[in-house]
Amino acid sequence: MLDEIRNIFIELFPDIEERISYNMPSYRNEKYTLYFAGYKNHIGFYPIGRGTELENDLASYRAKNAKDTLHFPYENPLPKELIKKVIMLHLK
Repeated sequence: MLDEIRNIFIELFPDIEERISYNMPSYRNEKYTLYFAGYKNHIGFYPIGRGTELENDLASYRAKNAKDTLHFPYENPLPKELIKKVIMLHLK
């Protein structure tokens, strides 16, 4: 699943800057950086601000006790189209 997320970044932005930052893969443009990481029960995706046009779609993935974080549980299919929309919203 982590490779699938990485591939989405590369598909959308083939020349995007790819780094390890805070021990996580990070992808950045001149204004914004997105991160993701694998944990025991989910993949975390950061930082995703609130109040975007995607808020209704993101609500079920919002981490309960973490600001601006999405959780994608391993037992559910990865919401690839939603991840693409989030990446485009922040890095376009």
